[in-house]
Amino acid sequence: MKIMLAYPPIESNKGIPLLSQNRQFQFFHNPTYIFPVVPASAATLLQSKGYEVLWKDGIAENLSQEQFYKYFSEQNPDLIAIETKTPVIKQQWKIVNELKKINPDCRIVLMGDHVTALPQESLKNSNADFILLGGDYDFALAELCDALENKKKIPRGFTYRKGKKIISTGKFQLQHKLDELPFIDRELTKWKLYQREYNIKGRPYTYIMSARDCPWHSCKFCAWPVLFPKFRTRSVKNVLDEIELLVEKYHVKEIFDDAGTFPANPPGKWLEDFCKGMRKRKLNEKIDYSCNMRADYLTEKNAKLMSEAGFRLLKMGLESANQYTLDRIDKGIKVEQISQACRDAKKYGLTVHLTMIVGYPWETRQDALNTLKLAKFLMQKGYADVLQSTVLISYPGTALWKEAMQKKWFTINPEDYEKYDMSKPILKTPMPEEEVMQICNSIYRIFLTPQYIYQRIKSIRDFDDLLFILRGARAVFGHLQDFSR
Repeated sequence: MKIMLAYPPIESNKGIPLLSQNRQFQFFHNPTYIFPVVPASAATLLQSKGYEVLWKDGIAENLSQEQFYKYFSEQNPDLIAIETKTPVIKQQWKIVNELKKINPDCRIVLMGDHVTALPQESLKNSNADFILLGGDYDFALAELCDALENKKKIPRGFTYRKGKKIISTGKFQLQHKLDELPFIDRELTKWKLYQREYNIKGRPYTYIMSARDCPWHSCKFCAWPVLFPKFRTRSVKNVLDEIELLVEKYHVKEIFDDAGTFPANPPGKWLEDFCKGMRKRKLNEKIDYSCNMRADYLTEKNAKLMSEAGFRLLKMGLESANQYTLDRIDKGIKVEQISQACRDAKKYGLTVHLTMIVGYPWETRQDALNTLKLAKFLMQKGYADVLQSTVLISYPGTALWKEAMQKKWFTINPEDYEKYDMSKPILKTPMPEEEVMQICNSIYRIFLTPQYIYQRIKSIRDFDDLLFILRGARAVFGHLQDFSR
């Protein structure tokens, strides 16, 4: 059986879509291509089981749809699996139908948080054959392909078409251990296509995931609990072995660990063992390591451990400087913890990347300006280095989406999915939508203040630092365009 894992090109005048390995979707003027860890793991697992596997990321390769269709026709796969997101689902239904015209016998699988939340919708609106439920694309696709190859019963975790009927095999089960997966074959999955992330300093770099989802698992806006309803970690040894392979075989200079949150949750044994292992194997001398982090997990003790183990950047969610907003989205963090975590990180030389959200249905202009004020203070004082601003989007399946449906917060038809692309707010707020976008734009303008520029100039130690800052400047001007449409 020949299997293709693919990202068909998305044609839009809004920019390049950030789709793969992403909790939020946005079109970028200055494109970022994030290495899709779980789909890449699926490709590797399938190949290890003897299947012929093709990897085709038409977005990262900058293909036209015609070029992608030509490749699909030439390769003639038996099955194609496509990851999707809400803002492009309708365009991908059309793509699915075109693929069926080219090769009616090819089985088409859609996967992602949108189709997990609304599985029957895509079967009714396209000629897709299977909807993969949940985020374990690797284990699930392997089970499906084995079942199809051996003419066995379709495994749990799929909704599929059988004649004119739509059948569900039931909720997916997270029964597999992540350590059972082979290490990702980076050549098979064309890892060098994914070198456009401005916030990663070392080149070349790549992504791994030491865990799936986040120990907190409660933020109402987050789409990952839809995919990963339970936090699971790999063993420390398994992760360290993969890092060692990436250093020795692929000569990577930096790794971003894209677990929803790095496993630093109390009591902290996993983190301690990992940091000890990084030092023992002297990997802290060979690479920089970056990750997602919760502010309440970043104690001073953990910041020190991580710094000594070779960590460089920590990406943390500020989300809002208003405590009642953090409580309403069930963030489980105090504003003071965020500020303190930034200070502790900087004390030990760690780079801090903060994310924040504008456009909550209950936040006034003054509330949003409070967040802007705190972000500006942290940046100009040197406690934070990078800011990322987004418009609040409630994706299907999230707790926020369910609340928005119940309370009629949508300013659009909730099924106008193309409007979930963050180009404008889709939920009612006390502010005009132009003001929401203007505040997002203002957050990126902090990068242009003399105080911040002075902090960045002070941080330059070598030519790599200079290149890193120049890449960041290019990204900032791209984001200013993104939020000024």
